[in-house]
Amino acid sequence: MNLSRRELLKMGLVAVCGTVIPLSALEILTPEAAASLIHPFSKKKRWAFVVDTTKCVGCGMCAKACKLENEVPFDTEVQRTWIERYVQLKDGKVIIDSPQGARYGYTKNDPQGKEIKDSEVAKGLFVPKLCNQCEKPSCVQVCPVGATYKTEDGVVLVDRGWCIGCGYCITNCPYFARFFHPITNTADKCTFCYHRITKGLNTACVDSCAFGARKCGLINDPESEVFKILSTERVSVLKPEYGNEPHVFYIGLDHIVR
Repeated sequence: MNLSRRELLKMGLVAVCGTVIPLSALEILTPEAAASLIHPFSKKKRWAFVVDTTKCVGCGMCAKACKLENEVPFDTEVQRTWIERYVQLKDGKVIIDSPQGARYGYTKNDPQGKEIKDSEVAKGLFVPKLCNQCEKPSCVQVCPVGATYKTEDGVVLVDRGWCIGCGYCITNCPYFARFFHPITNTADKCTFCYHRITKGLNTACVDSCAFGARKCGLINDPESEVFKILSTERVSVLKPEYGNEPHVFYIGLDHIVR
């Protein structure tokens, strides 16, 4: 029997997944679907994040805890993690906002400062966002001095001592997760609280979430919640078309989310 290289690769994917999948099904696997099948069973140590949008209530405690933990000036309009509110009206219009990064939470039905009647709303949801700690981070690729780099366990960090503030990494992040720190004047972003997770602690945002909407863990540790979720549930990622292979996975991500 003669097999092409493409057919052999497909058979290898089935073997890695440990499941019998029709070859025709593999033709339509999206990048995020392939990631959810393969990555949990990798032997490589890799941190990842799971956000369950069906549990987020927009309280803003995660954004507040992040600012306090990571010394990002509280009243500045920059943040390492934030929550976006999506409201779809019955006429099809979608309104998106994130006032002050939602660090004070959402207490009124007033997207973009406009009061909306409940009768006009088709659906609404909250979507926490943060650095996606990509497998192929475009920010690392464009840094001219190596200040932005990826650790062996997959977390992208910034060396403030090397950063020259050129801003290339900020403009090349498709998730708008980077900003200039107002005090250090260097590039800054979410680090999955690397100083905490490497000591066996949760991230500040995970600890502050009373509803269990956020999970951080090793993607290949059978004991971690992240592993169990990616091994058993359907997940999505943001903007897979960019090819960054993000490692923030979402449960219940709606098609109106950008």
